[in-house]
Amino acid sequence: MSVFTRSQAEREAQLLPELAELTAHHRAGSEGYDRILTSLGIAPNAPFATIADLPWLPVRMFKTHDLKSIPDAEVFKTLTSSGTTGAGASRIYLDKDAAGAQTKQLGATLQEVLGGERLPMLMVDTIGIIKNRRSFSARGAGVLGMANFGRKHTYVLDENDQPDVEAVKKFLAEYGDKPFLIFGFTFMVWLYLYEVARDHGLDLSNGILIHSGGWKKLIDRAVDNTEFRRRFKEDTGLTRIHNYYGMIEQIGTVFLEGPSGNSLYCPDFADVVIRDPETWREQPVGKPGVIEVVSTLPRSYPGHVLLTEDLGVYNGIDDGDWPGKHFSVLGRLPKAEARGCSDTFSAENSSVAGPLR
Repeated sequence: MSVFTRSQAEREAQLLPELAELTAHHRAGSEGYDRILTSLGIAPNAPFATIADLPWLPVRMFKTHDLKSIPDAEVFKTLTSSGTTGAGASRIYLDKDAAGAQTKQLGATLQEVLGGERLPMLMVDTIGIIKNRRSFSARGAGVLGMANFGRKHTYVLDENDQPDVEAVKKFLAEYGDKPFLIFGFTFMVWLYLYEVARDHGLDLSNGILIHSGGWKKLIDRAVDNTEFRRRFKEDTGLTRIHNYYGMIEQIGTVFLEGPSGNSLYCPDFADVVIRDPETWREQPVGKPGVIEVVSTLPRSYPGHVLLTEDLGVYNGIDDGDWPGKHFSVLGRLPKAEARGCSDTFSAENSSVAGPLR
């Protein structure tokens, strides 16, 4: 069942009451969140006319405040994420219901492009990245989380971080004539899969690539999203390519690139608001602003309406591959903390489902 079905009007009508209820729920469960809203002059019974009227928290607040809406005894899993500047770590608290919901909805989102069965999977990484369960990086957590959606996993890199061309050839010989899943972080996919496939004449035409992780290193090589897709298609036959945008502070919610490329879409339980960085009003289509991400998933902590540190732009509304708003990420805000692969998590259950940015 698709989770990309709601027009923007339907989304507004369905999600607004849920999000208003969530705001009240978090006020009741989190003293810190209630204090923040009170300090902003937002009354407990304040009405919200639109999703854009809901109060947002800066995503950075999870680095400086312990915000959770559940008792300590109900914390099942704690996710932590720190940036490369070392300016503290976000702490995200999940109970069992929240952990289950984020896994289920991530699966439903990816099923849109993967179908209902688990496919043989090429991991554009090394198995060493998931071996240290006590100190996961964002890469490690992402790789382990995505591994749940595939089978017959083959790692493209050996334990010395060198391309294992023979392993990839063996995988393609066995599974390459039917759909298979490829996952990796964008720069690594380019460096260790595209370049290797191009140089060795490998056929990836039955692959479905899910990737994320920022474009800065590739832009330095004059490779943007359009060029990335073009070169994969021309040199390897791979055409089913889906970038995604998501973050640990809203775990389980990912904004997925549509089949046409160059636009990210909101699943039915989520939305996006692009805000003018000076007035904080919602921007029209085509005008860049700060990305706010909205999701009904976070019930164990007040992460349902978050202002990110990224710039984006609406590309259109109800006129793309799927209904609702579709948008592009343009990069980090000036002076925003640089994020890197230093994310870690600690948990009772040493796995986390879901890719992390």
